[in-house]
Amino acid sequence: MATDIKDAVRTVDAAAVMGLLPDRPRLLALGEPTHGEDALLRLRNELFRQFVEQEGYRTIAIESDCLMGLVVDDYVTSGTGTLDEAVERGFSHAWGSLAANRELVRWMRAHNEGRPASERVRFAGFDGPLEISGAASPRQALTALHGYLSAGVDAELLPCTAETLDRLLGADERWTDPAAMTDPARSVGRSAEAGRLRLLADELVALLDAQTPHLITATGRDDWDRARLYGRTATGLLRYHHGMADTSPARMARLCASRDTMMAHNLLAVAARGPALVHAHNSHLQREKSTMQMWQGPVEWWSAGALVSAQLGAEYAFVATALGTIRHQGVDTPAPDTVEGALYALRDDRCVIDAPRLATALGGTPLGRRVSPWFGYAPFDPAHLENSDGLVFVKDVPQS
Repeated sequence: MATDIKDAVRTVDAAAVMGLLPDRPRLLALGEPTHGEDALLRLRNELFRQFVEQEGYRTIAIESDCLMGLVVDDYVTSGTGTLDEAVERGFSHAWGSLAANRELVRWMRAHNEGRPASERVRFAGFDGPLEISGAASPRQALTALHGYLSAGVDAELLPCTAETLDRLLGADERWTDPAAMTDPARSVGRSAEAGRLRLLADELVALLDAQTPHLITATGRDDWDRARLYGRTATGLLRYHHGMADTSPARMARLCASRDTMMAHNLLAVAARGPALVHAHNSHLQREKSTMQMWQGPVEWWSAGALVSAQLGAEYAFVATALGTIRHQGVDTPAPDTVEGALYALRDDRCVIDAPRLATALGGTPLGRRVSPWFGYAPFDPAHLENSDGLVFVKDVPQS
């Protein structure tokens, strides 16, 4: 048994990961089972640098606000602003405060210095402008889309004026009220104004699509791409706010699904640009349904990875990260009858695992799913082994 497991073990480098795959995927996703651990993020940085330098990947997309990510992209591709401004204004979820994310942005800028545009590495956030406590106002996305179209098409083609959008949007605090996350009555998502905005957003996106040949010629593909991002974000946010006002038992399942659908649309847009690397929580990238215990009970929905995989097929690859201990969070040595426990018995401090081969090696061993004493860590589900292209295993995660 031990020999079979060792046959699944590889060194941690890009070549080992690529050796698990039949071809270079268009989207190569690396998951993590917990957020905010610098040791895991630095390992991500190390692997992503190798994928860029050795395999020709040209975009790095992470689980962060897609609109804020434009600040980072402008900095790493053209030097707009400063490193401090990029990490402070370019990440959501407070990810900019993490040293490893700062290191990633610094490296991307240094890598791009003096290179032609075709060889530069792009940055993208692929999450919606969402937090666990609520969602952003659709103002930024809607007004940016309207502004782009106003400058590029005849005024009579526009479905409304900027003043109409401003009046319907009202104060941003109406949209961002954190109480609306748990109290649907506090949401404005099904108000008459929100309904009108959804229709106008749809018409603006339709106009963008209809004028594509002219707009790409007049403004360039990058600006048109950015306008499409504004359109996806505006319609996605308005849909999410509509869901926040839902009073049915399916409310949270719909909201979780809405978020991952926004993620999937952004990832597909990134993939259309060329080979890209993706980093997020395992639960957003796996091919199986995601589950979460919420205040009203368990909810499940299809993850962004599942949605993207369904469309891209073999051009999507997913490598999960599993780990042994996070002792500073109370996560101690895993039980031997778990995937993590079987890997913890190896001598390697970190390694790449051939997931299908490991599944075969463990096929005769009844495995349980590890139970975490800390809410911030999600153990690897052994049922997911056969649907993962690989695993990165980190034996012990030191305190950042």
